[in-house]
Amino acid sequence: MLARFRSNTARMLLILAILLIGGFLHYLWKTEAALNAPWTPDAGARLFAQRPLGAPSEKSLITTYKLPLRTRGRNIVDATGRRYKLSSVNWYGASDEHYIPGGLDVQHRDTIAQTIIAMGFNSVRMPYADEMVMLNPEIPDDRLAANPDLIGKRALDIFEAVVTSLTDAGIAVIINNHITSATWCCGADPCDAGWANDHLPAAVCRVRQTEEEWMEHWETIMGRFLEDPYVIGVDLRNEVRGLWGTMTWDRWATAAERCGNRLLKLNKNWLVVVGGTESGNDLTGVAKRPVRLDLDHRVVYSAHVYSWSGWGSREGRYAQRDYASFVAAMRRNWAYLIEGNLDPVWVGEFGAPHMPSVGDANYWQNLLRFLKSLDADFGYWAMNPRKPAGDTEETYALVEDDWLTPVLDYRMRDMSELMQLQLDEL
Repeated sequence: MLARFRSNTARMLLILAILLIGGFLHYLWKTEAALNAPWTPDAGARLFAQRPLGAPSEKSLITTYKLPLRTRGRNIVDATGRRYKLSSVNWYGASDEHYIPGGLDVQHRDTIAQTIIAMGFNSVRMPYADEMVMLNPEIPDDRLAANPDLIGKRALDIFEAVVTSLTDAGIAVIINNHITSATWCCGADPCDAGWANDHLPAAVCRVRQTEEEWMEHWETIMGRFLEDPYVIGVDLRNEVRGLWGTMTWDRWATAAERCGNRLLKLNKNWLVVVGGTESGNDLTGVAKRPVRLDLDHRVVYSAHVYSWSGWGSREGRYAQRDYASFVAAMRRNWAYLIEGNLDPVWVGEFGAPHMPSVGDANYWQNLLRFLKSLDADFGYWAMNPRKPAGDTEETYALVEDDWLTPVLDYRMRDMSELMQLQLDEL
């Protein structure tokens, strides 16, 4: 009798456990389905899309500032103390399989620079891969069809020419070491998770480099811009990370100090951008262990915030959080540096699709509401309408395939409002 009772109890507990697990999985499925449902733009976004962009203001361009730039509290300022707000866009390609910035087969680089200005951006983050520096390959003519003067040149010369077109147009440039191997960033490959990978077995990494080689590649790139005052900074490494938190802040901060000090010996006026760990999202370590360079007032921290950020936490991804939970995470991770007037933080990557889901829109609305409340420095990912691998559509693009026509939607509306906050002060 006792054995039968125990058997029935175990069976009931098993059935109860299955029901509970099934109910939880059904809840997760319903939650994901709701987040992935298409979002309908609000009336303001639809109205914005029907009107041309207003004329850009020259007041935010670097040409109207007295250089050099320095940091003061939460701000980047010029030699007169006037705030310089980074209103940036990312222009990728030199970090990917083709080794050069995208769009050079479609529009002349000078035309793309003017499009960037017309959209209101005053600065560009230009990523590169270490492999591009190592190989410095010749580029096929068809990828330079709209820039015939670059045909026959190698990748480094083309990168320099694009940066020079931007600065000649009055756009500030921050160079970014994005990835070791020239491919889309960022996946689970440990060979690209940090600035050096020589601690891994030789057979694991297709492209290997030491910390010393990483710094030498930086010197190769930046040696081309020593006399260009509008190349204003170096973003030392994109989204350093380790498996389940194994990339410590102290390890990264120490390497950033070594590299930053070396680059400042080339040009003492560059800003040195240091991103957070955990794929750029975590700057909590700065509170106890700030980055200290040999020259003061040069460090700008950087955070990256995407809808999928926050995964693995109790509160979940940012796509599903309410505003209070989202802001609490931002303050804990990086915004305390701004709100405490301690150091500048450039939100150097964030983005969303032209046709967002409900979760995408929730993340975007929370982030842009918070960035506006801070009048934050920002860098949108990305301008490019196509990804290099397979020429696939870039759903986060800000221009059409012609590299000329802006995509006017909820994203440009909100970023235009964020840009205007600074212009109202000038």
